[in-house]
Amino acid sequence: MAIAFIFPGQGSQRVGMGMELARTFGSAQRVFDEVDAALGRKLSAIIEDGPEEELTRTENTQPALMAVSMAVVRVLEEDFDIRLADHGKFVAGHSLGEYSALCAAGAFTLDRTAKLLQTRGRAMAGAVPPGVGGMTAILGLDLSEVEAIAAEAAQDEVCEVANDNAPGQVVLSGHMGAIERAEKLAKERGAKRAVRLNVSAPFHCSLMQKAAEAMSWALGEASEYPPAIPIVANVTARPETSAGDIVNNLVHQVTGRVRWRESMSFMHGEGVDLFVELGAGKVLTGLVRRNAPGAEGMAVETPADVERLAERLTGGAA
Repeated sequence: MAIAFIFPGQGSQRVGMGMELARTFGSAQRVFDEVDAALGRKLSAIIEDGPEEELTRTENTQPALMAVSMAVVRVLEEDFDIRLADHGKFVAGHSLGEYSALCAAGAFTLDRTAKLLQTRGRAMAGAVPPGVGGMTAILGLDLSEVEAIAAEAAQDEVCEVANDNAPGQVVLSGHMGAIERAEKLAKERGAKRAVRLNVSAPFHCSLMQKAAEAMSWALGEASEYPPAIPIVANVTARPETSAGDIVNNLVHQVTGRVRWRESMSFMHGEGVDLFVELGAGKVLTGLVRRNAPGAEGMAVETPADVERLAERLTGGAA
């Protein structure tokens, strides 16, 4: 059995996520305490009690989701003596989840990851004025069809593929007018639906250039270490182990396409038959069947989930 550990991105957040784990395991609670200390504020209180609109602010969502993922990792390490590097062939994360994956693989420390994601969230939210841009998920058309729609809809504005999530699920990002034109064209050309995303900014397109510059500076200040497990990068859909290449990919990721379909297909092609999603929700687990036919997905967030995974990895359960 070959395993890839995968880490969720924005959209998986909810008030109360990870709190059952923190109440059960002191190791998980310490992760939230350490993230609070790194940020100099009680992010854990927002995670536990909300309000939801505060949690969904990008500068909060990004480090919060990472904290939940790392709480799961810490419990596996400290309470079950399970190291991801001993069991995983790859790690990967969707958008901000790539930072969680790098932290889990030892490339960044927890406090540095929290600070980087707070910076990333603020930079992305502030890259364009509110209402200028948007994102929409085009369902039921393949990538080449959506790329053609984006090119036609742009009309001297920005309209680009932000996320290639799965066959028939492609997300566009750009100026609001271009997004509206793309939605109309998609429906005319047979899309099942065009779903406008409730996001604060048009992520993963060239409108995020100011945010990419901010992250170039922030990442340049980070201490990087080679990951203990190869990370399949969003922008290359291939495994990376060089600290310098990883940092360059993270900068390009801000404006670049999240190649999740290709990433999962690559890992499956390399023999991965179990994708374990560590952190909040089951969004990525839900994409396993479509991107890696025949592989299994397993979502791990609660104490019961962690115990099931631990039993499986140590041979206690089939």
